[in-house]
Amino acid sequence: MRLVSFSRSSSTIHTGVVVEGGIVDLTLAGLPDDMTELIRLGESGLQAARDAAGSSKPLAFEGLRIHAPIPHPPKNVMCVGRNYLEHAAEFSQSGFDASERSMVPEHPIIFTKAPTSIIGPDEAIVVANDPTGTVDYEGELAVVIGPGGRRVSDAQAREHVYGYTIVNDVTARDLQKRHVQWFIGKSPDTFCPMGPVLVTADELPDIAGSWLRTRVNGELRQEGEISTLIFDIPTLIETISGSISLEPGDIIATGTPPGAGIGFEPPRFLSPGDTVEVSVDGIGTLRNPVT
Repeated sequence: MRLVSFSRSSSTIHTGVVVEGGIVDLTLAGLPDDMTELIRLGESGLQAARDAAGSSKPLAFEGLRIHAPIPHPPKNVMCVGRNYLEHAAEFSQSGFDASERSMVPEHPIIFTKAPTSIIGPDEAIVVANDPTGTVDYEGELAVVIGPGGRRVSDAQAREHVYGYTIVNDVTARDLQKRHVQWFIGKSPDTFCPMGPVLVTADELPDIAGSWLRTRVNGELRQEGEISTLIFDIPTLIETISGSISLEPGDIIATGTPPGAGIGFEPPRFLSPGDTVEVSVDGIGTLRNPVT
């Protein structure tokens, strides 16, 4: 299923399922209006959503606003740095990584983005939130956790994946370098576009075969197959859960392929008037203007 968080004329956000011709409002079937709460219901929630999608009249897309699938997660978005070989090289050579010990990391580099940085499709990335003027894009596949757990093994990791969405890990490069730890440079308001949908894991059994592409103003900048991650999804889940309890609705952005703005000479940072589109096979396209 393709799950969404959406609203109509009011500001109330509902959960829904994308079907042919529109969106089925899951709250009319008695399901939670919060995506995290829907995820907590596990398989029973999924089955109820399937039943509703098959028997309810959809709302037409016109007049509906699509939000980030998980607009207000209770925890920070977990992210992975330098997880594609060629991006690790371009970041190392850019001079913006003040924390580097080796070009290719021996272990996953985990950092987080504040929940207040999350915006949905077609919402604006505001470059003024970076006082240094070095706003960069990083298209990424994001994993959404279903059943939580501690010390999840590599072999068990797939059982803990609820689904997948897209994240643009927008970054203020000078802030990232200045503060060494990346949190401030990664977390300005509007710097975590997410969406447009949350695709359940059963719809994408071979996510490693999907390709991720980022375009700026229609120009292809980034392209990479998910299978080329240095640390794959099971490894990331095993690593994080080894020390931190994973909970339903947790979000893990898996890393970005080569072609970020810092990889060009001179760097090609985002400016007002730009449009960034991040696409992942099987999920769709996350589009955001820059203001």
